[in-house]
Amino acid sequence: MNVKNIEKLEKSRVALTIEASAQEFEAALDKAYRKERGRIMLPGFRKGKAPRKMIEAMYGAEIFYEGAVNEAYPDLFAQAVEQEKLDTVAYPEVELLDAGKDGFTFKATVAVRPEVKLGKYKGLSAPKDVTKVTEKDIDGELQPYVQRATRMVDVERKAKKGDTVNIDFEGFMDGKAFEGGKGENHDLELGSGQFIPGFEDQLVGVKAEGEKDVVVTFPEDYGTAELAGKEATFKVKVHAVKEKVTPKLDDEFAKDVSEFETLADFRKDLGEKLGERREKQAQHTFEEALLEQVINDMSADIPDAMVENRAQQMLEDYSQRITSQGISFEQYLAMTGMTVDILKAQAIEGALRQVKVELALDAIAAEEKVEITEEEINAECDRLGEQYQLPGTEIRKIVPEQELKGDLTHRKAADLIYTSAKVGKTPAKKAAKKEEPKDETEKKPAAKKTAEKAAGEKKPAAKKTTKKAKTEE
Repeated sequence: MNVKNIEKLEKSRVALTIEASAQEFEAALDKAYRKERGRIMLPGFRKGKAPRKMIEAMYGAEIFYEGAVNEAYPDLFAQAVEQEKLDTVAYPEVELLDAGKDGFTFKATVAVRPEVKLGKYKGLSAPKDVTKVTEKDIDGELQPYVQRATRMVDVERKAKKGDTVNIDFEGFMDGKAFEGGKGENHDLELGSGQFIPGFEDQLVGVKAEGEKDVVVTFPEDYGTAELAGKEATFKVKVHAVKEKVTPKLDDEFAKDVSEFETLADFRKDLGEKLGERREKQAQHTFEEALLEQVINDMSADIPDAMVENRAQQMLEDYSQRITSQGISFEQYLAMTGMTVDILKAQAIEGALRQVKVELALDAIAAEEKVEITEEEINAECDRLGEQYQLPGTEIRKIVPEQELKGDLTHRKAADLIYTSAKVGKTPAKKAAKKEEPKDETEKKPAAKKTAEKAAGEKKPAAKKTTKKAKTEE
């Protein structure tokens, strides 16, 4: 193998022109012959028994060229990469330039890890929310417990807003029942807005075992065209009227819904846990803002293949999470009206950021000469083992050491950014936003993903085709 030429291209790509010797080509031709001879028909010979020279004489010397090139180029390319000390990040695009009895030459264009020029990464500043928990916040934390302990009790009085009525109903239009307008033993909370406007209001004042005709007009934009804008009469039979009876917030309530003996202790615990969650979220937001500054201040010519591969990886992780919930990914796509291409396109922006962060942390680790000790690896295995309920020694067998080192290296590099940073002035808050859902395509550390990795990918074939033999269908 001889690397004839190396050409640096834009977007951190390299084009290698690689020559295979006559000896290397001959060995590959023999492999291709042995692999393909079983498909080739030659008069006078049983299938798979025709000598190579006879086949080449009939169909041409280049009959096995394509198979030989595809057989040989992966190893030759790997040797060239090692010789030139290239850090490749994708499969190469291969083009056959020429082939003959003296060997063959091919061009391999491949993306390599880009050179990173770091900006400032120490002594940064970012705002951080001050975590504060009020009594009103704790009241909110109590609500799920109150709701679970709330009972529905039958009452004899007239129904009012907030009550739940158990009803049978059937809708009529011009005296005829219409499809989808019937229900039995339906629990309806008055004032919930569950039914079309006007329906629930007309049931205020009914009593158990009563009947009522409810006259309503369907909205103009109602989903069923036959009903939109039309007036209908619903004949309603009331089986029961129920009111919510909420528990008294006292020590007995605390004992019933928690491990605490007093309401005061329960509230204190809820407040502390909420404070911890808010502090964790504030710290996460603070750290993300610092990382954003680091990647915005660095420069790197990132190859498209690196981002596309990460987006594909994120998509595969997402697919596995969907499948683990008991639904196939194909069913999920059908239910949501999404496609793989749409999801992958949506993942590109997040993938680009992940790649930038990874490159920045690698560069910082190199700059700071970060090293990982054996003790740190063992401690990480114990931590993961605790998480997955496995002995640390078992984790060590499952997860490659390189992945463990990579995760720990990134963590150390990130800590250098965080610990040297200062908390800046927090800008005035705008109207409160709802908590954003967690990014479904969030990157997991490599060590956590080991068990989910695919067994491997198929190597691509060379672009240029050569003359083929006639084969049996």
